[in-house]
Amino acid sequence: MKYQESLTYLIEAFGGSDNLQKILGVGPSALSNYRRREHLPFNQAQKLSELAPDYGFNLDPYSLRISPVNKKAKLEILLIITGGIAAYKSLELIRRLQDFEFSVTAVMTESAHQFITPLSVSALTGNKVYSDLFDLTDEQEMGHIQLARKADLVLIAPATANFISKIAHGLADDLASTICLVTDAPIFVVPAMNPHMWANLATQENCRILRNREITFIGPDDGDTACGENGSGRFAETSFIISIIQKKLLSNENLNIFFENKSQQKHLIAKPLAGKRILITAGPTFEPIDPVRFIGNRSSGKQGYAIAAACALAGAEVCLVSGPVNLAAPSDTRLINIETAEQMQQACASELQVANGLQIDCVICAAAVSDWQMVELGDLKLKKSDSGPPQLRLKETPDILSWVGHHPSRPRLVIGFAAETDTLKQNAQSKRMRKNADWILANSVIQSGETVFNSDKNEILFISETKEEAWAADNKQAIAQKLVVHISEYFSSTDLDRNC
Repeated sequence: MKYQESLTYLIEAFGGSDNLQKILGVGPSALSNYRRREHLPFNQAQKLSELAPDYGFNLDPYSLRISPVNKKAKLEILLIITGGIAAYKSLELIRRLQDFEFSVTAVMTESAHQFITPLSVSALTGNKVYSDLFDLTDEQEMGHIQLARKADLVLIAPATANFISKIAHGLADDLASTICLVTDAPIFVVPAMNPHMWANLATQENCRILRNREITFIGPDDGDTACGENGSGRFAETSFIISIIQKKLLSNENLNIFFENKSQQKHLIAKPLAGKRILITAGPTFEPIDPVRFIGNRSSGKQGYAIAAACALAGAEVCLVSGPVNLAAPSDTRLINIETAEQMQQACASELQVANGLQIDCVICAAAVSDWQMVELGDLKLKKSDSGPPQLRLKETPDILSWVGHHPSRPRLVIGFAAETDTLKQNAQSKRMRKNADWILANSVIQSGETVFNSDKNEILFISETKEEAWAADNKQAIAQKLVVHISEYFSSTDLDRNC
Protein backbone atom coordinates (compact mmCIF):
# COMPACT_ATOMS: atom_id res chain seq x y z
CA MET A 1 0.00 0.00 0.00
CA LYS A 2 1.37 3.43 -0.90
CA TYR A 3 1.91 5.85 1.95
CA GLN A 4 -0.49 8.42 0.50
CA GLU A 5 -3.16 5.74 0.21
CA SER A 6 -2.48 4.86 3.85
CA LEU A 7 -3.29 8.45 4.80
CA THR A 8 -6.55 8.24 2.85
CA TYR A 9 -7.47 5.06 4.67
CA LEU A 10 -6.58 6.61 8.02
CA ILE A 11 -8.84 9.56 7.35
CA GLU A 12 -11.74 7.24 6.56
CA ALA A 13 -10.95 4.84 9.41
CA PHE A 14 -11.00 7.68 11.97
CA GLY A 15 -14.37 8.99 10.84
CA GLY A 16 -13.48 11.40 8.03
CA SER A 17 -11.50 14.61 7.65
CA ASP A 18 -13.40 16.72 10.19
CA ASN A 19 -13.11 14.12 12.93
CA LEU A 20 -9.41 13.45 12.25
CA GLN A 21 -8.69 17.19 12.33
CA LYS A 22 -10.39 17.34 15.73
CA ILE A 23 -8.37 14.37 17.03
CA LEU A 24 -5.06 15.80 15.79
CA GLY A 25 -5.89 19.40 16.69
CA VAL A 26 -5.16 20.68 13.17
CA GLY A 27 -7.06 22.52 10.47
CA PRO A 28 -7.97 21.43 6.92
CA SER A 29 -4.84 23.06 5.45
CA ALA A 30 -2.56 20.92 7.66
CA LEU A 31 -4.39 17.76 6.67
CA SER A 32 -4.14 18.77 3.03
CA ASN A 33 -0.40 19.29 3.46
CA TYR A 34 -0.02 15.83 5.01
CA ARG A 35 -1.68 14.35 1.97
CA ARG A 36 0.26 16.40 -0.53
CA ARG A 37 3.63 15.72 1.10
CA GLU A 38 2.76 12.07 1.80
CA HIS A 39 3.89 12.68 5.37
CA LEU A 40 2.35 12.43 8.81
CA PRO A 41 4.47 13.75 11.72
CA PHE A 42 5.51 10.92 13.98
CA ASN A 43 4.02 12.51 17.10
CA GLN A 44 0.66 12.63 15.30
CA ALA A 45 1.04 9.03 14.14
CA GLN A 46 1.73 8.00 17.75
CA LYS A 47 -1.39 9.82 18.91
CA LEU A 48 -3.48 7.95 16.35
CA SER A 49 -1.81 4.67 17.29
CA GLU A 50 -2.89 5.12 20.91
CA LEU A 51 -6.49 5.90 19.91
CA ALA A 52 -6.83 3.23 17.19
CA PRO A 53 -8.05 0.38 19.48
CA ASP A 54 -11.05 2.53 20.42
CA TYR A 55 -11.98 2.42 16.73
CA GLY A 56 -11.66 -1.35 16.47
CA PHE A 57 -8.15 -1.77 15.03
CA ASN A 58 -4.43 -1.41 15.76
CA LEU A 59 -2.16 1.07 13.95
CA ASP A 60 1.60 0.84 13.45
CA PRO A 61 2.84 4.46 13.81
CA TYR A 62 5.89 3.74 11.64
CA SER A 63 4.26 2.12 8.59
CA LEU A 64 0.67 3.32 9.20
CA ARG A 65 -0.47 -0.25 8.59
CA ILE A 66 -3.84 -1.15 10.08
CA SER A 67 -4.53 -4.53 11.68
CA PRO A 68 -7.49 -5.88 13.66
CA VAL A 69 -7.45 -5.80 17.44
CA ASN A 70 -8.22 -9.52 17.53
CA LYS A 71 -6.66 -11.34 14.60
CA LYS A 72 -8.50 -14.55 15.50
CA ALA A 73 -11.86 -12.92 14.84
CA LYS A 74 -11.82 -11.84 11.21
CA LEU A 75 -15.09 -10.37 10.08
CA GLU A 76 -16.69 -12.19 7.15
CA ILE A 77 -17.87 -10.30 4.07
CA LEU A 78 -19.86 -12.13 1.41
CA LEU A 79 -19.21 -10.21 -1.81
CA ILE A 80 -21.80 -10.61 -4.59
CA ILE A 81 -20.43 -9.55 -7.98
CA THR A 82 -23.04 -8.94 -10.68
CA GLY A 83 -22.57 -8.52 -14.43
CA GLY A 84 -21.75 -4.88 -15.04
CA ILE A 85 -18.68 -3.30 -16.61
CA ALA A 86 -17.69 -2.12 -13.12
CA ALA A 87 -17.19 -5.77 -12.08
CA TYR A 88 -13.46 -5.34 -12.64
CA LYS A 89 -13.45 -2.79 -9.78
CA SER A 90 -14.47 -5.55 -7.39
CA LEU A 91 -10.93 -6.95 -7.71
CA GLU A 92 -9.43 -3.77 -6.25
CA LEU A 93 -12.18 -3.71 -3.62
CA ILE A 94 -11.26 -7.24 -2.50
CA ARG A 95 -7.61 -6.28 -2.16
CA ARG A 96 -8.46 -3.20 -0.09
CA LEU A 97 -10.86 -5.11 2.15
CA GLN A 98 -8.05 -7.51 2.92
CA ASP A 99 -5.82 -4.58 3.86
CA PHE A 100 -8.27 -4.16 6.73
CA GLU A 101 -8.11 -7.89 7.52
CA PHE A 102 -11.65 -8.68 6.39
CA SER A 103 -12.23 -12.23 5.17
CA VAL A 104 -13.92 -12.14 1.76
CA THR A 105 -15.91 -14.91 0.08
CA ALA A 106 -17.28 -14.14 -3.37
CA VAL A 107 -20.42 -15.15 -5.22
CA MET A 108 -20.54 -14.32 -8.93
CA THR A 109 -23.64 -14.17 -11.09
CA GLU A 110 -23.53 -15.86 -14.49
CA SER A 111 -23.24 -12.54 -16.31
CA ALA A 112 -20.35 -11.45 -14.07
CA HIS A 113 -18.26 -14.20 -15.69
CA GLN A 114 -18.37 -12.17 -18.91
CA PHE A 115 -16.28 -9.42 -17.30
CA ILE A 116 -13.91 -11.13 -14.83
CA THR A 117 -12.96 -14.73 -14.14
CA PRO A 118 -13.62 -16.76 -10.98
CA LEU A 119 -9.93 -17.67 -11.00
CA SER A 120 -8.85 -14.02 -10.57
CA VAL A 121 -11.39 -13.50 -7.78
CA SER A 122 -10.37 -16.71 -6.01
CA ALA A 123 -6.69 -15.77 -6.25
CA LEU A 124 -7.37 -12.52 -4.40
CA THR A 125 -9.81 -13.79 -1.78
CA GLY A 126 -7.96 -17.04 -1.10
CA ASN A 127 -11.38 -18.68 -0.97
CA LYS A 128 -13.49 -20.67 -3.39
CA VAL A 129 -15.81 -18.64 -5.63
CA TYR A 130 -19.45 -19.73 -5.68
CA SER A 131 -21.79 -19.35 -8.65
CA ASP A 132 -24.19 -22.23 -9.18
CA LEU A 133 -27.21 -22.71 -6.93
CA PHE A 134 -27.54 -26.33 -8.01
CA ASP A 135 -23.92 -27.45 -7.74
CA LEU A 136 -24.28 -30.60 -5.61
CA THR A 137 -20.66 -30.50 -4.48
CA ASP A 138 -21.12 -26.98 -3.17
CA GLU A 139 -24.36 -27.98 -1.50
CA GLN A 140 -22.56 -30.77 0.35
CA GLU A 141 -19.61 -28.56 1.35
CA MET A 142 -21.50 -25.34 2.08
CA GLY A 143 -25.13 -24.91 1.15
CA HIS A 144 -26.50 -21.52 0.30
CA ILE A 145 -28.06 -21.30 3.77
CA GLN A 146 -24.71 -21.82 5.48
CA LEU A 147 -22.99 -19.49 3.05
CA ALA A 148 -25.46 -16.74 3.93
CA ARG A 149 -25.34 -17.42 7.67
CA LYS A 150 -21.54 -17.26 7.76
CA ALA A 151 -21.48 -13.64 6.60
CA ASP A 152 -21.27 -10.66 8.93
CA LEU A 153 -22.22 -8.45 5.98
CA VAL A 154 -23.41 -9.03 2.41
CA LEU A 155 -21.91 -6.56 -0.08
CA ILE A 156 -23.32 -6.38 -3.62
CA ALA A 157 -20.66 -4.61 -5.67
CA PRO A 158 -21.30 -3.78 -8.39
CA ALA A 159 -25.09 -3.98 -8.33
CA THR A 160 -26.77 -3.74 -11.73
CA ALA A 161 -30.27 -2.37 -12.28
CA ASN A 162 -31.41 -5.90 -13.09
CA PHE A 163 -30.11 -7.37 -9.83
CA ILE A 164 -31.55 -4.48 -7.78
CA SER A 165 -34.91 -5.19 -9.42
CA LYS A 166 -34.65 -8.92 -8.61
CA ILE A 167 -34.00 -8.51 -4.90
CA ALA A 168 -36.58 -5.71 -4.62
CA HIS A 169 -39.24 -8.12 -5.90
CA GLY A 170 -38.02 -11.17 -3.99
CA LEU A 171 -36.85 -13.22 -6.96
CA ALA A 172 -34.50 -16.13 -6.22
CA ASP A 173 -33.51 -17.70 -9.54
CA ASP A 174 -29.76 -17.97 -8.87
CA LEU A 175 -27.37 -18.36 -5.95
CA ALA A 176 -26.76 -14.62 -5.46
CA SER A 177 -30.43 -13.59 -5.30
CA THR A 178 -31.28 -16.61 -3.12
CA ILE A 179 -28.63 -15.59 -0.59
CA CYS A 180 -30.18 -12.11 -0.37
CA LEU A 181 -33.48 -13.70 0.70
CA VAL A 182 -31.88 -16.13 3.13
CA THR A 183 -29.36 -13.94 4.93
CA ASP A 184 -30.04 -12.16 8.18
CA ALA A 185 -26.82 -10.11 7.82
CA PRO A 186 -26.97 -6.43 6.80
CA ILE A 187 -26.98 -5.96 3.01
CA PHE A 188 -25.04 -3.14 1.36
CA VAL A 189 -25.61 -2.27 -2.31
CA VAL A 190 -23.07 -0.45 -4.52
CA PRO A 191 -24.93 0.51 -7.73
CA ALA A 192 -23.11 0.97 -11.04
CA MET A 193 -24.96 1.62 -14.29
CA ASN A 194 -25.81 4.07 -17.07
CA PRO A 195 -26.97 7.44 -15.63
CA HIS A 196 -30.34 7.26 -17.42
CA MET A 197 -30.84 3.73 -16.11
CA TRP A 198 -30.11 4.91 -12.56
CA ALA A 199 -32.46 7.88 -12.92
CA ASN A 200 -35.28 5.78 -14.37
CA LEU A 201 -38.37 5.81 -12.16
CA ALA A 202 -38.47 2.00 -12.08
CA THR A 203 -34.92 1.82 -10.72
CA GLN A 204 -35.56 4.57 -8.19
CA GLU A 205 -38.74 2.85 -7.01
CA ASN A 206 -36.85 -0.43 -6.57
CA CYS A 207 -34.21 1.41 -4.53
CA ARG A 208 -36.90 3.00 -2.39
CA ILE A 209 -38.34 -0.45 -1.66
CA LEU A 210 -34.94 -1.75 -0.60
CA ARG A 211 -34.16 1.30 1.54
CA ASN A 212 -37.45 0.80 3.34
CA ARG A 213 -36.21 -2.71 4.12
CA GLU A 214 -33.11 -1.14 5.74
CA ILE A 215 -30.78 -2.13 2.91
CA THR A 216 -27.96 0.41 2.67
CA PHE A 217 -26.90 2.01 -0.62
CA ILE A 218 -23.33 3.25 -1.14
CA GLY A 219 -23.21 5.60 -4.12
CA PRO A 220 -23.47 5.88 -6.99
CA ASP A 221 -21.00 8.68 -7.73
CA ASP A 222 -21.31 11.34 -10.43
CA GLY A 223 -18.99 11.64 -13.41
CA ASP A 224 -18.04 9.97 -16.68
CA THR A 225 -19.32 6.42 -17.02
CA ALA A 226 -18.01 3.52 -19.11
CA CYS A 227 -20.77 4.03 -21.69
CA GLY A 228 -19.40 7.50 -22.46
CA GLU A 229 -22.15 9.47 -20.72
CA ASN A 230 -21.83 11.81 -17.76
CA GLY A 231 -24.06 11.67 -14.71
CA SER A 232 -24.93 9.70 -11.60
CA GLY A 233 -24.14 6.00 -11.98
CA ARG A 234 -20.41 5.49 -11.33
CA PHE A 235 -19.16 2.82 -8.94
CA ALA A 236 -18.40 4.52 -5.62
CA GLU A 237 -14.79 5.13 -4.57
CA THR A 238 -13.26 2.07 -2.92
CA SER A 239 -12.07 4.01 0.14
CA PHE A 240 -15.60 5.37 0.67
CA ILE A 241 -17.13 1.89 0.44
CA ILE A 242 -14.66 0.59 3.01
CA SER A 243 -15.28 3.51 5.36
CA ILE A 244 -19.01 2.72 5.41
CA ILE A 245 -18.30 -0.96 6.08
CA GLN A 246 -15.84 -0.04 8.84
CA LYS A 247 -18.47 2.11 10.47
CA LYS A 248 -21.01 -0.72 10.35
CA LEU A 249 -18.88 -3.66 11.42
CA LEU A 250 -16.36 -2.14 13.81
CA SER A 251 -16.78 -0.29 17.10
CA ASN A 252 -19.10 2.72 17.23
CA GLU A 253 -17.33 4.22 20.23
CA ASN A 254 -15.87 6.92 17.99
CA LEU A 255 -19.28 8.60 18.01
CA ASN A 256 -18.40 9.81 21.50
CA ILE A 257 -15.63 11.96 20.04
CA PHE A 258 -17.90 13.59 17.46
CA PHE A 259 -20.79 14.36 19.82
CA GLU A 260 -20.17 16.45 22.90
CA ASN A 261 -23.84 16.67 23.89
CA LYS A 262 -24.86 13.15 24.97
CA SER A 263 -28.58 13.81 24.65
CA GLN A 264 -28.07 14.93 21.06
CA GLN A 265 -25.92 11.86 20.45
CA LYS A 266 -28.74 9.60 21.66
CA HIS A 267 -31.22 11.49 19.50
CA LEU A 268 -29.12 11.05 16.36
CA ILE A 269 -28.17 7.41 16.96
CA ALA A 270 -31.90 6.68 17.04
CA LYS A 271 -31.98 7.63 13.31
CA PRO A 272 -34.91 10.09 13.59
CA LEU A 273 -34.50 11.11 9.93
CA ALA A 274 -34.57 7.56 8.54
CA GLY A 275 -36.54 7.52 5.30
CA LYS A 276 -36.19 11.27 4.75
CA ARG A 277 -34.47 12.58 1.62
CA ILE A 278 -32.52 15.82 2.14
CA LEU A 279 -30.81 18.01 -0.46
CA ILE A 280 -28.08 20.32 0.86
CA THR A 281 -26.05 23.02 -0.90
CA ALA A 282 -22.71 24.09 0.56
CA GLY A 283 -19.58 26.12 -0.14
CA PRO A 284 -19.06 29.06 -2.49
CA THR A 285 -19.70 29.38 -6.20
CA PHE A 286 -17.05 30.70 -8.60
CA GLU A 287 -18.31 32.83 -11.50
CA PRO A 288 -15.63 33.17 -14.20
CA ILE A 289 -14.57 36.61 -15.40
CA ASP A 290 -12.14 35.18 -17.93
CA PRO A 291 -10.27 31.85 -18.18
CA VAL A 292 -8.09 32.90 -15.19
CA ARG A 293 -10.14 35.06 -12.80
CA PHE A 294 -13.48 34.63 -11.08
CA ILE A 295 -16.01 36.32 -8.79
CA GLY A 296 -16.34 34.36 -5.57
CA ASN A 297 -16.62 34.60 -1.81
CA ARG A 298 -14.83 33.36 1.30
CA SER A 299 -17.13 30.48 2.23
CA SER A 300 -15.25 27.36 3.41
CA GLY A 301 -18.26 25.04 3.24
CA LYS A 302 -17.63 23.80 6.79
CA GLN A 303 -21.13 24.53 8.09
CA GLY A 304 -22.89 22.92 5.13
CA TYR A 305 -20.66 19.84 5.31
CA ALA A 306 -21.26 19.54 9.07
CA ILE A 307 -25.01 19.67 8.45
CA ALA A 308 -24.74 16.99 5.75
CA ALA A 309 -22.76 14.74 8.12
CA ALA A 310 -25.26 15.23 10.96
CA CYS A 311 -28.26 14.55 8.70
CA ALA A 312 -26.64 11.36 7.38
CA LEU A 313 -25.85 10.16 10.91
CA ALA A 314 -29.51 10.78 11.76
CA GLY A 315 -30.48 8.33 9.03
CA ALA A 316 -31.41 10.68 6.18
CA GLU A 317 -30.54 10.01 2.56
CA VAL A 318 -28.38 13.05 1.83
CA CYS A 319 -27.35 14.59 -1.48
CA LEU A 320 -24.72 17.32 -1.04
CA VAL A 321 -24.27 19.82 -3.89
CA SER A 322 -20.99 21.57 -3.21
CA GLY A 323 -19.01 24.43 -4.64
CA PRO A 324 -15.19 24.37 -4.61
CA VAL A 325 -13.99 23.55 -1.06
CA ASN A 326 -11.06 21.80 0.58
CA LEU A 327 -13.16 19.25 2.47
CA ALA A 328 -13.75 15.51 2.16
CA ALA A 329 -17.30 14.37 1.50
CA PRO A 330 -19.08 13.32 4.72
CA SER A 331 -19.70 9.59 5.04
CA ASP A 332 -23.05 8.23 3.83
CA THR A 333 -23.68 11.23 1.58
CA ARG A 334 -23.81 11.53 -2.20
CA LEU A 335 -21.64 14.43 -3.38
CA ILE A 336 -22.17 16.50 -6.54
CA ASN A 337 -19.33 18.94 -7.23
CA ILE A 338 -20.10 22.18 -9.09
CA GLU A 339 -18.43 25.57 -9.62
CA THR A 340 -21.03 28.12 -10.75
CA ALA A 341 -24.47 29.14 -9.51
CA GLU A 342 -26.07 27.91 -12.73
CA GLN A 343 -24.43 24.51 -12.29
CA MET A 344 -25.68 24.38 -8.69
CA GLN A 345 -29.22 25.17 -9.82
CA GLN A 346 -29.04 22.53 -12.56
CA ALA A 347 -27.87 19.93 -10.03
CA CYS A 348 -30.71 20.83 -7.68
CA ALA A 349 -33.21 20.73 -10.55
CA SER A 350 -31.99 17.28 -11.50
CA GLU A 351 -32.44 16.05 -7.94
CA LEU A 352 -35.97 17.44 -7.72
CA GLN A 353 -36.81 15.93 -11.11
CA VAL A 354 -35.33 12.51 -10.33
CA ALA A 355 -37.23 12.62 -7.07
CA ASN A 356 -40.57 12.59 -8.91
CA GLY A 357 -42.40 9.89 -6.99
CA LEU A 358 -39.58 9.90 -4.43
CA GLN A 359 -40.18 13.33 -2.99
CA ILE A 360 -37.32 15.39 -1.58
CA ASP A 361 -38.47 16.11 1.96
CA CYS A 362 -36.13 18.97 2.84
CA VAL A 363 -33.75 21.37 1.09
CA ILE A 364 -31.08 23.19 3.11
CA CYS A 365 -29.45 26.04 1.17
CA ALA A 366 -26.24 26.56 3.13
CA ALA A 367 -24.15 27.54 0.08
CA ALA A 368 -22.86 31.11 -0.24
CA VAL A 369 -23.86 31.63 -3.85
CA SER A 370 -22.19 34.50 -5.69
CA ASP A 371 -24.78 37.14 -6.54
CA TRP A 372 -23.32 38.23 -9.88
CA GLN A 373 -21.88 36.73 -13.04
CA MET A 374 -20.50 38.16 -16.28
CA VAL A 375 -22.94 39.18 -19.00
CA GLU A 376 -20.40 38.02 -21.59
CA LEU A 377 -17.51 35.66 -20.97
CA GLY A 378 -14.49 36.00 -23.22
CA ASP A 379 -12.15 33.21 -24.29
CA LEU A 380 -8.98 35.18 -23.52
CA LYS A 381 -7.47 36.56 -20.33
CA LEU A 382 -8.22 40.25 -19.78
CA LYS A 383 -5.01 42.33 -19.96
CA LYS A 384 -3.98 45.56 -18.28
CA SER A 385 -3.97 48.55 -20.61
CA ASP A 386 -3.19 52.27 -20.54
CA SER A 387 -6.89 53.01 -20.73
CA GLY A 388 -7.40 51.61 -17.20
CA PRO A 389 -9.29 48.67 -15.76
CA PRO A 390 -11.87 46.96 -17.99
CA GLN A 391 -15.54 47.64 -17.37
CA LEU A 392 -17.18 44.44 -16.15
CA ARG A 393 -20.79 44.05 -17.21
CA LEU A 394 -22.55 41.89 -14.63
CA LYS A 395 -25.93 40.24 -14.25
CA GLU A 396 -27.55 38.41 -11.34
CA THR A 397 -26.97 34.71 -10.83
CA PRO A 398 -29.92 32.34 -10.19
CA ASP A 399 -31.45 32.83 -6.75
CA ILE A 400 -31.47 29.17 -5.75
CA LEU A 401 -33.22 29.55 -2.37
CA SER A 402 -36.06 31.56 -3.90
CA TRP A 403 -36.27 29.15 -6.85
CA VAL A 404 -36.61 26.17 -4.48
CA GLY A 405 -39.06 28.04 -2.25
CA HIS A 406 -41.39 28.70 -5.18
CA HIS A 407 -40.75 25.45 -7.06
CA PRO A 408 -43.78 23.39 -8.21
CA SER A 409 -42.23 20.39 -6.41
CA ARG A 410 -41.37 22.43 -3.34
CA PRO A 411 -40.22 20.19 -0.47
CA ARG A 412 -42.11 20.18 2.80
CA LEU A 413 -39.28 22.02 4.55
CA VAL A 414 -37.08 24.70 2.93
CA ILE A 415 -34.22 26.13 5.00
CA GLY A 416 -31.94 28.99 4.01
CA PHE A 417 -28.92 30.79 5.45
CA ALA A 418 -28.32 34.54 5.64
CA ALA A 419 -24.80 35.88 6.18
CA GLU A 420 -25.14 39.55 7.04
CA THR A 421 -22.91 42.49 7.95
CA ASP A 422 -25.68 44.63 9.50
CA THR A 423 -29.34 44.61 10.67
CA LEU A 424 -29.18 40.82 11.02
CA LYS A 425 -32.71 40.20 12.27
CA GLN A 426 -34.49 42.49 9.82
CA ASN A 427 -32.56 41.22 6.82
CA ALA A 428 -33.15 37.59 7.79
CA GLN A 429 -36.89 38.10 8.34
CA SER A 430 -37.20 39.85 4.99
CA LYS A 431 -35.21 37.13 3.23
CA ARG A 432 -37.39 34.36 4.65
CA MET A 433 -40.58 35.95 3.38
CA ARG A 434 -39.23 37.03 -0.04
CA LYS A 435 -37.83 33.60 -0.80
CA ASN A 436 -40.70 31.58 0.68
CA ALA A 437 -38.39 29.72 3.05
CA ASP A 438 -39.72 28.04 6.17
CA TRP A 439 -36.63 28.75 8.26
CA ILE A 440 -33.66 31.09 8.00
CA LEU A 441 -30.43 30.57 9.93
CA ALA A 442 -28.85 34.01 10.08
CA ASN A 443 -25.29 34.70 11.12
CA SER A 444 -23.14 37.77 11.30
CA VAL A 445 -20.08 37.78 9.06
CA ILE A 446 -18.05 39.15 11.99
CA GLN A 447 -18.35 37.23 15.28
CA SER A 448 -16.30 37.97 18.42
CA GLY A 449 -14.11 40.30 16.38
CA GLU A 450 -13.25 37.60 13.80
CA THR A 451 -14.69 36.61 10.44
CA VAL A 452 -16.95 33.55 10.46
CA PHE A 453 -15.54 32.40 7.10
CA ASN A 454 -13.29 29.35 7.48
CA SER A 455 -13.89 29.46 11.22
CA ASP A 456 -14.71 26.30 13.16
CA LYS A 457 -17.39 28.14 15.16
CA ASN A 458 -20.67 29.83 14.34
CA GLU A 459 -23.41 31.81 16.08
CA ILE A 460 -26.94 31.59 14.73
CA LEU A 461 -30.22 33.49 14.88
CA PHE A 462 -32.89 30.91 14.00
CA ILE A 463 -36.00 32.45 12.45
CA SER A 464 -39.25 30.75 11.44
CA GLU A 465 -42.75 32.08 10.90
CA THR A 466 -43.64 31.58 14.55
CA LYS A 467 -40.44 31.92 16.58
CA GLU A 468 -36.91 33.21 16.91
CA GLU A 469 -34.06 31.54 18.76
CA ALA A 470 -30.53 32.75 19.45
CA TRP A 471 -28.07 29.87 19.23
CA ALA A 472 -24.97 30.77 21.20
CA ALA A 473 -21.54 30.53 19.61
CA ASP A 474 -20.52 26.90 19.27
CA ASN A 475 -18.56 24.66 16.93
CA LYS A 476 -20.18 24.08 13.57
CA GLN A 477 -20.79 20.40 14.29
CA ALA A 478 -22.84 21.35 17.37
CA ILE A 479 -24.80 23.90 15.31
CA ALA A 480 -25.49 21.15 12.77
CA GLN A 481 -26.67 18.79 15.53
CA LYS A 482 -29.05 21.44 16.86
CA LEU A 483 -30.50 21.97 13.38
CA VAL A 484 -31.00 18.22 12.94
CA VAL A 485 -32.90 18.06 16.22
CA HIS A 486 -35.21 20.85 14.97
CA ILE A 487 -35.69 19.11 11.61
CA SER A 488 -36.46 15.81 13.34
CA GLU A 489 -39.00 17.44 15.63
CA TYR A 490 -40.61 19.18 12.64
CA PHE A 491 -41.07 15.95 10.68
CA SER A 492 -42.15 14.05 13.77
CA SER A 493 -44.90 16.63 14.32
CA THR A 494 -46.03 17.01 10.70
CA ASP A 495 -45.94 13.25 10.02
CA LEU A 496 -48.20 12.76 13.05
CA ASP A 497 -50.61 15.42 11.73
CA ARG A 498 -50.69 13.72 8.31
CA ASN A 499 -51.57 10.37 9.84
CA CYS A 500 -54.35 11.72 12.04
